[in-house]
Amino acid sequence: MKELAVTYARTLPGLDTHGLMHGLEGVQLTFMPMGDRDGAFDPEHNVILINSRVRPERQRFTLAHEISHALLLGDDDLLSDLHDSFEGERLEQVIETLCNAGAAALLMPDELLTDLLARFGPTGRALAELARRADVSVSTALYALAERTAAPVLYAVCALSRAGDDDEPHAGPPTNAGAGAPKVLTVRVAGGAPGVKYTLRSGTTIPDDHPVAVALDTRLPISEASYVPFRSGRRMPAQVDAFPVRQRVLVSFLLPERTGPA
Repeated sequence: MKELAVTYARTLPGLDTHGLMHGLEGVQLTFMPMGDRDGAFDPEHNVILINSRVRPERQRFTLAHEISHALLLGDDDLLSDLHDSFEGERLEQVIETLCNAGAAALLMPDELLTDLLARFGPTGRALAELARRADVSVSTALYALAERTAAPVLYAVCALSRAGDDDEPHAGPPTNAGAGAPKVLTVRVAGGAPGVKYTLRSGTTIPDDHPVAVALDTRLPISEASYVPFRSGRRMPAQVDAFPVRQRVLVSFLLPERTGPA
């Protein structure tokens, strides 16, 4: 799927909306309200539908995702392999995963990831630059950067949320938090490089004296030896790189080279 996306990207004049559609001859792009759906590809009528009421960066990733659907349907060998290996709901899940991988490869090519990691290292700054230059959400950028990071790094996006909010960053309205509940700095989304066995759960509170909290308060980037604040209360030593962007902090935790199982 990634090879299909990369090959397709090489034929495009650019990665803006019109550029992305350039290689799909005869396929129309339509923006319209779609309720809870982000988008869809209708091969019968050769049209890609995008929800006009979601954020622009989400629209962009959805467009790349639906283009990946079109590319997949145009590859008889890959499609045949999928139908031979999976069926029913599992087949649909695998196809969605593949199209997410295709969208990431289309919007965040290897050359861009390699350049950012070479310039900034596996840091919060690299994460911010990837989201900006690829024009994708920071959560999308986080997973792509983590996949390409060789060092033992945990990435996280941290932001203020009201006590009692749901842990998941894309969940519906909170059910327990009142309007007057205090705001706390928490992990909203996190992911690790390949081989990192530790996880940093969304909803994990960041202590007030942690470099991530200091970066948010001062609006200044911070890189210093500190720790990963796991929800259990355990503190694992790590080199912390915190890069504040508006009301969020993009963070990398460089772990000790040799880590045992979680």
